[in-house]
Amino acid sequence: MGQLTGGQVMNGTNSLSQNQTFIRTAAFTIALFMALIGIVNSMPTYGLFPPIGPFPAVVLRPLFIGAAVFLVLANSSFTSTFAEKWPNLKWLGTLVDITILLLTWWVLWEYYDLQVSEEEGGFFDIEMFHFWVSLIAASLFIIISWKVWGAPLSIIGILAMVYFYTGEYWPWIFETARVTLPETSEDLWYNQGDGILGTIMGIIIFTVFPFIMLGTMLERTGGGRSLIKLAVHVTKKFRGGPAHSAILASSLFGTMSGGSVTNVVATGVITIPMIKQRGFSPSFAGGVEATASSAGQIMPPIMGAAAFVMSDLTGISYLTIITAALLPALAYYASLFTSVVFEARRLGVEVGSENLEDPALKVSSQDYINLIMVVVPVGVVIASLLEGLSAAGAGMTAFFAIIPLSFFNPEVRKRPFIIIEALSQAGLTFGRLLMAIAVVGIVVAVLGATGLPKDFVILIDAVSGGNLFLTLLVTGLAALMLGMGMPTLPAYLTIVLILGPAMQNLGLTVLAAHLFVLYYAVASSITPPVAVAAYAAASIADAPPIRTAIMALRVGLVKFAVPFIFAYYPVILIVDVVFPEGQSFKIDEFLTVLFRLLVFIYLISSAVIAFDQRRLPIWEAGLRIGLAVLVMVTIPTIHWSATLVALAYIAWHQYAFAQKDKAPAS
Repeated sequence: MGQLTGGQVMNGTNSLSQNQTFIRTAAFTIALFMALIGIVNSMPTYGLFPPIGPFPAVVLRPLFIGAAVFLVLANSSFTSTFAEKWPNLKWLGTLVDITILLLTWWVLWEYYDLQVSEEEGGFFDIEMFHFWVSLIAASLFIIISWKVWGAPLSIIGILAMVYFYTGEYWPWIFETARVTLPETSEDLWYNQGDGILGTIMGIIIFTVFPFIMLGTMLERTGGGRSLIKLAVHVTKKFRGGPAHSAILASSLFGTMSGGSVTNVVATGVITIPMIKQRGFSPSFAGGVEATASSAGQIMPPIMGAAAFVMSDLTGISYLTIITAALLPALAYYASLFTSVVFEARRLGVEVGSENLEDPALKVSSQDYINLIMVVVPVGVVIASLLEGLSAAGAGMTAFFAIIPLSFFNPEVRKRPFIIIEALSQAGLTFGRLLMAIAVVGIVVAVLGATGLPKDFVILIDAVSGGNLFLTLLVTGLAALMLGMGMPTLPAYLTIVLILGPAMQNLGLTVLAAHLFVLYYAVASSITPPVAVAAYAAASIADAPPIRTAIMALRVGLVKFAVPFIFAYYPVILIVDVVFPEGQSFKIDEFLTVLFRLLVFIYLISSAVIAFDQRRLPIWEAGLRIGLAVLVMVTIPTIHWSATLVALAYIAWHQYAFAQKDKAPAS
């Protein structure tokens, strides 16, 4: 049914029926209520007053889930789907919506009632009734997630359920012990540890929600828009111009927004038309925006809230994680900048003359003021963590900082209701995310009950023969397939729980394994055939979706290589927790690896564009890729020999071009 702003809800519109207006008003109010509860739940006391939150998980989790189901059905209802496809059956869509909503509230009440009875010391037997409740609950969230996020994640949830109940009939290492149906209800539903409303759901509610509110507030109060305009202004003298501005803006905005598609839409509507205007092809414009936007979630300091989830899962401090993630992220963005330079050379693009006087692009003093809303919250997050606040407390402190700062924007002073709308939008965004996390909870429950991750360790070890490279390759490919079409956080959680133990089994540290999986979870958003970020960018660029996805894949090729590099060279992660026992950070090793990494980036970026100072024939592009691989091989005699050959080759290429340029025309 689409979304509606608070002003439209309050004023009503001629196009909406009275019932629709009521539903939208209710949804707006409930989303706002969720945001306010989230604020109180995570609000630090700063030693000034008694704490109000955090509220008991047994109350907060079902409360949020119940509200979230209403929100997603109000904004993406079966009624509207049936009305669009089968107008005569619109009533059936309404019946489906009401049935799903009432059943969801019923199973949530059953969950709450049993949990409270248990906490009060009550005695109860798990019966077949509880099995049917858990089965209905799992089925409902799979259906809703399919409606909101599409098929991929829900299909994984279905497969997990099928495996859970039929594992005793599976062959080889996948065979499980026979399950007793009533007891499975504890694993799936009546469990605050591994179930649908378990630990993962708790992490999202208690840790991630403040950062969703922070990112939404940044977007709605003008900070994000000013950030994009300033990025355009900074890069206007570059040959790549708006393509470089897309990379810069997406890295900064994406680290806070937490969603590749959200980032594409927010920044791409401005940058993509400008990239095309500069002379780049529509598919290249969309590809650059898609790969830059998706990579915002690997850029510290916020990393789309993934850093905080990773910290909770691993027990490693947030500051250690963002320190480790910084250099790989910068290396990746450097490769994007380099690829744009080579593409600009290939097309003969010069410094353009975009209409920077356009009010939508013209930088004013207000934009510099609005930038405070970006810089200060990030600084507040880091300072709060250094002072010992929790991740949720740090995010909430930054959120409190951005509200008064937003009044520096005259648009907010003129219409303060923007802040209320931002809070309501954050509630809706969070509600949509919870539907995906509920399905992840199903997967987690099945993994815990069946021990499947241990079986994957055996399987991957059998396939790879104990070879780390093959293990990483199999894990990366599996991660791409499992992550396609899924939001980044659910994709990362699903993949790392299944495949993480296999990598750690071969000596990779916990942090390196989690970062490896996060990179491939992010990369899945630009990988065909389900390249959701690329498809979103293609719709803005008016380019063929598959061609845009392939271009995003080419330009973002380094994203697939960087995880292998830090797996073999943990020194580029800087922090000591990534080194095997007895080893530590060495500055000389760091500098030599960094130098070879820069050579690698140059070779790969020019090869995928097939251009340097001139067009590269296929054999030369292949040579560069081959040299790039050899430059990063761990054997010193090979990588130093390859580095010398690569440097000599690059020097020859530059010299030959310079000589040709100097030669008089015949």
